[in-house]
Amino acid sequence: MLLPPVDAWRAWFDELAAQRRATELIAGESIFWTSAERLDLARLVFPGASIAPTIASIPQPLPDSREAGFADVLRGWLESSGPATEAELRARFAVDPALVAAALLRLETEGSVLRGLFRGADEEWCNRRVLARIHRLTLGALRREIEPVSTADYLRFVYRWQHVAPTARLHGVDGTLHVIRQLEGVEAPAAAWEAAILPARVAGYRREFLDALCHSGDVMWGRLSPHPALQPVTGDAAPRGIRPTKLAPIGLFTRDAAASLIAEPSLLRDALSETAREAYAEIAARGAPFFTDIVRATKRLPAEVEEALWQLVAAGLVTADGFDALRSLTDRRRRLGEKGQRARPRSSSGRWTLLAASAGSIDADSFARRLLGRWGVLFRDVIARETLAPPWRELLSALRRMEARGEIRGGRFIAGYVGEQFALPDALDALRAARRSADDGDVVELGAYDPLATAGKLMPGTMVRPLRQAL
Repeated sequence: MLLPPVDAWRAWFDELAAQRRATELIAGESIFWTSAERLDLARLVFPGASIAPTIASIPQPLPDSREAGFADVLRGWLESSGPATEAELRARFAVDPALVAAALLRLETEGSVLRGLFRGADEEWCNRRVLARIHRLTLGALRREIEPVSTADYLRFVYRWQHVAPTARLHGVDGTLHVIRQLEGVEAPAAAWEAAILPARVAGYRREFLDALCHSGDVMWGRLSPHPALQPVTGDAAPRGIRPTKLAPIGLFTRDAAASLIAEPSLLRDALSETAREAYAEIAARGAPFFTDIVRATKRLPAEVEEALWQLVAAGLVTADGFDALRSLTDRRRRLGEKGQRARPRSSSGRWTLLAASAGSIDADSFARRLLGRWGVLFRDVIARETLAPPWRELLSALRRMEARGEIRGGRFIAGYVGEQFALPDALDALRAARRSADDGDVVELGAYDPLATAGKLMPGTMVRPLRQAL
């Protein structure tokens, strides 16, 4: 390797020079140290340079051009140094810019060096392995900088992060949309959404907020996880039917996220009633029929069609463009026509459509981002009730890649839990703020089906009072 003189190493160089194993190469006003094995290469890169003391070179295979020779010199230099700009390399080796640019491009093409903004705004070049080592050391230092907080501090943080703390609640239609984005991938009983989950996060929540989002096309609803009765049956087991129930898991999600959240079911005819199969076929054929269209086409009683639609909703096969359709199905009095409950006609609930599913499994990278947005600080214990989440080992690989790219932080943020933990940068600031402002007097009331009920179980009795809603 060609090295510029360094005073701190002079004694070692003098010893090698005395043994005729190294010498100084003088190229104009620049002086370099080189070994006997690299002497011929140095002369190829710096033609006309002189050496002192004179030593015999040890023959080695040489590159076929000066450009290739200088690339070899740069390769050795970058293997033992950190990031450097092109201007720094030109000044260090006193060569013309074209030679440096061509050599760096050659090294980048072969994959031994990478370019990027490693220390500031100027483009730099660094050996791939050196950069990986720097990155590992940097991540290690960043992880050691963080002081873990207690579980109580974490609960204070997550209640604010998910806007259930009284001072952190959102407002209006925009606030409702933010909450739905944050809870994408969460399933809860249909009635629980408007009875407990949304009111806990949106101050003064009204049904009109969700209706406006559904009718504008921003938000959809439906079952996300495949119903067990729609999965292939093994052995001699008889197919199970689908019973409409208010506890059927329903998710709220934005239209853009639908394709990445909905699982692909296997439609087993024996799992559905005859009326449900007819209603499903009519929706599939017509695309988006109204309730009255389905009644007319199937020649069934309205009550039968309602029961069939509720069965299809529970199976995760259909949805409607308005949330009021789901309200009418979950309200038994309204659904069966009890006196005073039919103020609105059945057709007012909007059109019915098939719930389009994705072709493959849920992507771990996108779901890891979704979980980070929901929890702020993510670790294995806190996502125990995330029914749609991929296995933790897959999420862990995605989270490590995100940490390596500098998008999130890894470390030990919450004391008392084993395994790796990851956090969004904004979440770390909010976590520290929660530790500084400990207000244990605030009690957060949550429904039994609220996704934050899992967080409350991390430390029983801390700031959370389960509030069981009648469904």
